[in-house]
Amino acid sequence: MNEPKQNNKEEKSVILKEAEYLSLKEAADKAKDFSEKCLRLQADFENTRKRLEREKQDFVKFANEGIILELLNVLDDLERSVSLAETHKEDLTAFLKGVEMILAHLYEMLKEYGLKPIEAEGKKFDPHFHEALLQIENKDLPEHTVVEELQKGYMLNDRIIRTAKVKVSKKQEVSNG
Repeated sequence: MNEPKQNNKEEKSVILKEAEYLSLKEAADKAKDFSEKCLRLQADFENTRKRLEREKQDFVKFANEGIILELLNVLDDLERSVSLAETHKEDLTAFLKGVEMILAHLYEMLKEYGLKPIEAEGKKFDPHFHEALLQIENKDLPEHTVVEELQKGYMLNDRIIRTAKVKVSKKQEVSNG
């Protein structure tokens, strides 16, 4: 009952001139070459994509290595200062001088990496650079002037990475009394 269906299609023969046959054969060979070339290019592209992804991951993983090495020097200096202060009970001014030198070294190192502080105190409040935490009445200063910097803000290569936290002046309110 389940007899295999017989293929009723007869294979047809086509008669071509030899030149046409050779032309078609040449086109088929070219198509095969292009197909193989396309597969090779696709494989090369995939390998390049994978290599670039690995390199990107390595870059992200180790991008901060240079600055970390320099920060380790600062960390070593701080550890030595604390150790000397604990063991020798040196006077506070000598300890403070050492910490100030380390701080200056740290600021200089960060400056070399493109870090610079945002000017705040005495400047007109700018929400792009400053974050107002407090307002204070002050008749001696124009309104919206930064009175005090509560936390420094910083820019890295002309990009703000932390706004300055500030206290801003406001008009003195007139009481009706």
